[in-house]
Amino acid sequence: MTEVMKLDEQYVAGTYGRYPIEITDGRGSECRDAQGRSYIDMGTGIAVNSFGYCDDEWKAAVTAQLDKVSHTSNLYYTQPGPELARMLCEKTGLKKVFFGNSGAEANECAIKVARKYAAEHKGEEYSVIVTLTNSFHGRTLTTLAATGQEHYHELFCPLTPGFVHTPANDIEALKQTLACNKVAGLMMECVQGEGGVIPLDKEFAAAAAKLCADNDIVLIIDEVQTGNGRTGSLYAYMQYGICPDVVTTAKGLAGGLPLGVCMMGDKVKDVLGRGDHGSTFGMNPICCAGALSILKRIDDSLLEEVKEKSRYIFDELGGAQGVTEVTGMGLMIGVKTVKPAADVVKECMDRGVLCLTAKDKVRLLPALNIPWEQLKLAVEIIKGACI
Repeated sequence: MTEVMKLDEQYVAGTYGRYPIEITDGRGSECRDAQGRSYIDMGTGIAVNSFGYCDDEWKAAVTAQLDKVSHTSNLYYTQPGPELARMLCEKTGLKKVFFGNSGAEANECAIKVARKYAAEHKGEEYSVIVTLTNSFHGRTLTTLAATGQEHYHELFCPLTPGFVHTPANDIEALKQTLACNKVAGLMMECVQGEGGVIPLDKEFAAAAAKLCADNDIVLIIDEVQTGNGRTGSLYAYMQYGICPDVVTTAKGLAGGLPLGVCMMGDKVKDVLGRGDHGSTFGMNPICCAGALSILKRIDDSLLEEVKEKSRYIFDELGGAQGVTEVTGMGLMIGVKTVKPAADVVKECMDRGVLCLTAKDKVRLLPALNIPWEQLKLAVEIIKGACI
């Protein structure tokens, strides 16, 4: 056990089941531990390091902003935030952006937007937020209530009221849920990440979007993990042919810095007024400068590369010995294995590849620009660990 591990054990709240590795440095898709051993990172900080460790362009953008101003509060204007908001709106067609620090905070904002819109347009009794069974939307009390997995709720009840869960890909159940509740908003992930890397059926997503439009329900798409190029499009909903009223994202947007955004479309763009919401560190200029360097590089060429690498992983692992199923989209992939996923992850780690889990699957979230040589080596090691 390293000195850092001992300090962590003594002084840090024991909320994480950490692996026995102290990462000391990294470059691109490779990192090293305190013993000098190298690993190919197929997890990227749970889809955060979009271009890997210490990306030169990202580092230059962040460093340049550090030399200007680090923080001012939202009582004043700074340059990177509005520029990032403009870029996000131009790339999505959405109209306004609220900046926070995390995916959970972005989802909290989305919930407030839906409830305020419904209160003003349909009546205060329209407050229910519908989410899908097996979903994950965050760890605050409110986003835990939104999360459709009971085991996350244990020991923390009573949770924030006003949330109802309905099965994914069951449009009749959704119709019944909407009919039986005073609904303000429907929140969905296009790919349920923490739920096992399971994409929604496109027919269900389209039907759900139509129900929202027909009943003046705010449609919220949670792109915290799926967003920012991860699934092969800028945002996953773009592959579903739907037009959300609200889109939330975080994780990979700022390439390693804490930033969450809630993007609002025409219907709800003016719902939030002065004093309705706030965030001390929201729109932090350093985080926004980092995000600008990431977002402007997620272009058609990169997205095509993400799709190509995704096809390679699906082709290589689908049907491989010890693999029973491969799910996901783009470079957000779940691998169901005969052996317990945790055992596969440990064996990969021993062989120099860092992977994650999602329920009973091995989860892969490599950097969007992982070099082919490293990707192919990592896939071969994963295949070997599955046997």
